Amino acid sequence: MNPAGFFVLLIFIILFMKQTGAEIIIRLLERKGIEIIAGIPGSANLPLYKVLHDSSIKHVLVRHEQAAGFIAQGMARSTGKAAVCFATSGPGATNLLTAIADAKLDSVPVVAFTGQVATTLIGTDAFQEIDTYGLTIPITKHNFLAHSAEELLEIIPEAFNIAESGRPGPVVIDVPRDVQLQEHTFEKWPDFKERQVINNVDKDNLAKIAEVINTSLRPVILFGAGIIEASTENELLQLAEKNNIPMASTLRGLGAIDPSHPLYLGMLGMHGTRTANQLIEQADVVLALGFRFDDRATGKVSEFCKNARIIHVDIDNAEIGKIKPALLNINADLNPFLYSLLPLLRHDDRKTWIEQVFDSKKHNRSLNAPYNDIFHPVRIIDEVSSMVPSDTIITTDVGQHQMWVAMRYPFRKSRTLLTSGGLGTMGFGVPAAIGAALANPDKKIICFSGDGSLLMNIQEMATIAEQQPNIAILLFNNGHLGLVRQQQELFYDKKFIASKFYALPDFPNIARAFGLKAFDLATEEQPYEILKKALELKEPVFINIPINSSENVFPMVPPGSANKIMIG
Repeated sequence: MNPAGFFVLLIFIILFMKQTGAEIIIRLLERKGIEIIAGIPGSANLPLYKVLHDSSIKHVLVRHEQAAGFIAQGMARSTGKAAVCFATSGPGATNLLTAIADAKLDSVPVVAFTGQVATTLIGTDAFQEIDTYGLTIPITKHNFLAHSAEELLEIIPEAFNIAESGRPGPVVIDVPRDVQLQEHTFEKWPDFKERQVINNVDKDNLAKIAEVINTSLRPVILFGAGIIEASTENELLQLAEKNNIPMASTLRGLGAIDPSHPLYLGMLGMHGTRTANQLIEQADVVLALGFRFDDRATGKVSEFCKNARIIHVDIDNAEIGKIKPALLNINADLNPFLYSLLPLLRHDDRKTWIEQVFDSKKHNRSLNAPYNDIFHPVRIIDEVSSMVPSDTIITTDVGQHQMWVAMRYPFRKSRTLLTSGGLGTMGFGVPAAIGAALANPDKKIICFSGDGSLLMNIQEMATIAEQQPNIAILLFNNGHLGLVRQQQELFYDKKFIASKFYALPDFPNIARAFGLKAFDLATEEQPYEILKKALELKEPVFINIPINSSENVFPMVPPGSANKIMIG
């Protein structure tokens, strides 16, 4: 090659880059700041793993792809930033579906990369071929099927922008194996966009909202996870205190307001506080913030706040008017809305209404544990909360233990409760705890689980043993599907079927077999001392806690009933 040709080639190499599709994916994830990815390799995504081998990104090998999705959720829910998981084609992708659907219903920013058979084989029923794109359309915020390595340069930044902007949600990128291997030459890397704030606060509408609130007699604020996603907890508190408005939270809004605040009514809904459920029905104005009026919060929707004028503010326009019609509404980020509304609200002591609130809270105290039962779940939760820092992150599975934790644990900081709300997925707790621990290595992570839920993803104890995160798994062990048994007792004429486990695993020894340190409080003379010592350890521990199998979660709104009808 003559000198001129060599010089041209050198300039070309400097100015242009040649990368395979797999290299493009990994390099863009590095540039996005992704540090940890959970997943499982397979033939359809092995090109990705070859590049990942030499990457700065840490890979966490899970034992089931569903756990990879929940680990990503644990990272995303605890940080507010999009997290990533990998799965191969076919069963790898289908195993991931539950975690993706869970992220969709709870608005969690997850970007899932799935391997796919080569483009020439798509549609031929090739080995481990499945229509991942078609399967994930209804359970994602958006999805992509990459047809070339070049497309990945546009798809990946757009996927993260979609996942994190507006109402967050999961995005799936399905990448055929030949696309991962295909080379593409390009001049520069694309940029990632900053999260865009939707500021559609109309001044005339805002003035009307302020007037309705200022002239109301019995206003209530209902807030959901939207407050946390918008990081607007301080503005919410300022609004409530300035105009003396009581506040009630959904399950996933817990932690946004300190539960000891005098204006806080607690959680509303099926297992909410009597104070919240009763006072909401007496409200003349309801300000719904980042709250989607889901059935577990509203009860019988036709009876919910039927005498109140509703003001609905949400980032997702599709939620406004979907369940309950609103007198006034704004589709915008909560931060600019609250910032703009605050100056328009007047100071108001609302003496009569606040006296009614305080009287209700005085007479409807939260559930108390029978202190002759040292293993009552409420008492255990009280003990745990007194033993750990306020920034401890709590994950739960789904069932009675989830509701006891929601009703009793004093969540004082946002993003300290990670729980499956919309989909109600058993098996969520342990992998979500792993993700939270990986993303927050300086914090204690506690997973409350039930024996039914724990068995759904118990294999991830192996992942815990490998990663050695600071996780304590507390098992409320009653040998039942507790919430199913409770509903059968209360609403199905005590026709108990398929809610009792007759094979009772030795969970502490199972945990030890996986390599974890385990304790069984049932065999300890001083169980609380052992509990405290276990929680002080900086290594993963498993704690078995036997609870009464006939214990029910009260209060409870019967399914299909109005919230004011509470039993127990």
